[in-house]
Amino acid sequence: MAIELHELGDYIASTVADRVLDHYLALGELVVITEPLAIVPLLTFLREDERCKFTTVVDITAVDYPTRVKRFEIVYNLLSIEKNCRLRIKLLVDETTAVPSVVDVHPGANWFEREVWDMYGVHFKGHPDLRRILTDYGFEGHPQRKDFPLTGYVELRYSEDQKRVVYEPVQLNQAYRSFDFLSPWEGPNYPAPALPPVGEVKVP
Repeated sequence: MAIELHELGDYIASTVADRVLDHYLALGELVVITEPLAIVPLLTFLREDERCKFTTVVDITAVDYPTRVKRFEIVYNLLSIEKNCRLRIKLLVDETTAVPSVVDVHPGANWFEREVWDMYGVHFKGHPDLRRILTDYGFEGHPQRKDFPLTGYVELRYSEDQKRVVYEPVQLNQAYRSFDFLSPWEGPNYPAPALPPVGEVKVP
């Protein structure tokens, strides 16, 4: 199977050499590296070519590497049902560069691209309805970025005065935190409540 995948990678790289920067096998799967402007023609070729037939986009996701100039790695997972084969496409992009939408090639990519936009802030040029899909419309920031604070920027609560949900800036009042003696995250210096010896446990 590894030999077949290697041959498939060589075939793709030689047939559309201007759209493939590199290809290799990783953990038994074929990975093809491309660039943003080549993603639409590359996926079109992979869908229509008789030797490939990657007609299904299983998932589109991203990985954030904040120390890189091109911090986002966009990952397309494809499936060829006819050939019983999987393929992973990767491309690198920075915060300001838009990635062409592949919805015209794979309509199923619609919600996947919206999810990447919502979680990472990567813009997909030509997407028919690019808006948040997992967070609320009033949400600020993109929570899967490595520099996104764990507490978020805003919090919501129900206001009895306004009789609706309201957004407010996050405020952490450290003086009124309640410590959990048994929590591994708090690490207080107070002794935990003593437990009775095993032989003295009384069952009601």
